[in-house]
Parts: sequence; C-alpha cells; structure tokens
Amino acid sequence: MFDQPVTVEMAARVVSCARTRWASTATLHLRYAQVDLRDAVLEYPVVVAARPDPFPSLHSDGPLSEAELSGRKPGVRLTSVGGVDAAHLALHTIDLSVCRFAGAIHLDQLRVDGWCAFATTPTDRGRRFPWRWSRRNTLTEEHHWRVRSARRPARARGWTAPPQDAPELPPAAVATLYRQVRKSLEDGKNEPDAADFYYGECEMRRHDTTRPQGERALLTAYWALSGYGLRATRALVWLGAAMAATVAVMVLWGLPVDEPKPTTTGRQAAVGHQVTLTTDTPDPVNPTGPLPDRATSERFEKALRVVINSVVFRSSGQDLTTIGTYTEMVSRLAEPVLLGLAVLAVRSRVKR
Repeated sequence: MFDQPVTVEMAARVVSCARTRWASTATLHLRYAQVDLRDAVLEYPVVVAARPDPFPSLHSDGPLSEAELSGRKPGVRLTSVGGVDAAHLALHTIDLSVCRFAGAIHLDQLRVDGWCAFATTPTDRGRRFPWRWSRRNTLTEEHHWRVRSARRPARARGWTAPPQDAPELPPAAVATLYRQVRKSLEDGKNEPDAADFYYGECEMRRHDTTRPQGERALLTAYWALSGYGLRATRALVWLGAAMAATVAVMVLWGLPVDEPKPTTTGRQAAVGHQVTLTTDTPDPVNPTGPLPDRATSERFEKALRVVINSVVFRSSGQDLTTIGTYTEMVSRLAEPVLLGLAVLAVRSRVKR
C-alpha cells in the first residue's frame, strides 16, 4: 500500500504491481520492465511511463549501470490491467501488444499518451488469399478469440495464442472492450488509431452469433464494400468494377443503334386554313448483330459519359434503350454510394 505521493524509478526485467493499493498520486518511470497491474486499486492518478534514458547514478556523475540488462530492449511492456479501475490510470509510451484489458472497468477513461503500441493483425500473407488481413491495431483479446475459434490451423496462423489463464471471451465481450478503448483514444484526439478499434468492434459484432441475422448481413456487406467505411482502396475497387460493368452493359445493350431524331408530320391544307404539325421522337432502337461489332469507339465514349454522369448522381440526358435506362437508374444509386464510402475512409485517416 502506498499512502503518500511516490515516484518510482526502476530498471528491471519484471515489475509486479498485482494487488497493490495506491492511496495517493504516483509516477512509475520504468526501463526494460514487463509490468503486471492485475487487481491494483488506484484511488488517485497513477502514471506508468517508459524512461527513454538511463537513470542517473547516486554514487557517480554517470548513468546508472545497466550491464545486467544488456541485450534487452529498454521499452516497457504492460501485460494486464484486469480488475483495475482505469479511470485513474495513465500510460505513456508503453507497449500494449500483449496487454489483457478484460476485467478492467472505466476503460473509456484510460489515458493513452505518447507512443503506445498495440498488437497488429498478422503480417504474413497466405498462398490462397494474400490480401486477407488488412493491417490494423488490435487488442490481444481478439488474437485469443481468433485462435480459439479457428476451425483450421491455417486460419490461426499469425494470431497470438492465448495463455492458459486467459479467459475465453465471446465476440460481444471483445466488441465492448474495443468500444471502450476506442472512446479513450477519441478523447485523446487519436482518430486514426481509434478508427482501427472501430474496425475491430465491427468485426466482433459481425461474428457475434447472438445478434440478428439481418444486422450481421448488413455488417458483412459493409465490410465487403468498404471495410466498415475505413478502407478507401476497397471502395474504389468496387467503384471501378461497377463503372466498368455499367460501361460494358451500355456499349452492348444500353445505347440505341442511332440517335432518335424528332420527326414532324402534318397534312397539306388549303390556303387560309390552319396547319397542324406533330413532332414525335421515335423510340430508341435496340442494337442488333454480333456483340463485337457493337464495341465501337463512338459507343464507348457515349457509354463512358453516361457512367461518369451517374457517379455524380444526375441524369446523363442520353436517349437509352430499356436496358440502358434501368442500368443507369441502378448506377445512379450504387456508384455515388461507393464514392462516398471511399471519401469517408480517407476522411477517417486524416481526421484530426
């Protein structure tokens, strides 16, 4: 129990603060340490920070000797905050790649400052699906869930296996952890990393079998089209594919053979009688003949103009066949949505 303000300066391999009680403010400056804060009681703000430089020696003018720790990285790694009220905890330049957040409360009030590293998705690429995992920050609880829920060992490759004492959390519980830590990062104006945790939250909601099927299907479509509004490349690829498909349909079936020209008809009348003329535009004529013969440069230019106008959600003003009219209606709805998702994804990465 620490009932007075205290500053701890320590270079050690392991620092255990499990079941400690801090009844006053405290600052822990550490080097090389693997820190355990399980079930610690924090009544006042406690700061855990990595010391970049060696501590000064009390017996000489030089730094404190760290010969026994040579060969190790001087960074600090936090292993667990389970059972901790994180409202009074502040972390500065701490490695959180193996930290277990399950069991902590008020994680949305946790202060994460400096350069704090979280676990990431596997970086190795599989042979069948080299694009499978997009790089993002994750919680170690998702790693544990991925390994436990993998039906085949290949699906667990690259994810960190859980230790024996790690609790088995359902996706709903992991989503709650993501939501709380994301709120903490957003309060610290760390929007890019908070976006990664929003991605993780949506992933856990998508895999949560207790949620309605309709919600999971909607999340799956959102993931496939734009990575929950966070993957601009994915949305742009879908946009390009949709535009290419629309151009192909327009060239082959959507554009008429010739531009319909207005035709004026009437009857010859005697001198002094009123003349009535009727102007009609004939219906577009569907193209016929072999498909390769329809793919001309002129038809391609017209189809491209129709598609570009569809992206900005306005009519092209081009006379189209029945198939072309319905294709334009669908593209005017789908393609601006894909463009908006791409813009949203870029915004999430550059937002301050």
